[in-house]
Amino acid sequence: MKMNESGLDRVVRVVLGIVILMLGWGGVVTGGWGTFFKVIGFLPLLTGLIGFCPAYALFRFSTRKA
Repeated sequence: MKMNESGLDRVVRVVLGIVILMLGWGGVVTGGWGTFFKVIGFLPLLTGLIGFCPAYALFRFSTRKA
């Protein structure tokens, strides 16, 4: 896996992932949407932490400068 996210992209993803997880696990959003937030929040968090986005790779897109 080759990194395909810039530093700013990674920071935004990590912050967004944490916010979504806090909304779901903190009880701010409940019911079906709360469960959705609990699961979907891990996607931007994990991709931000590892610096690789499978969707970017699929479309041969990168925000990281060569």
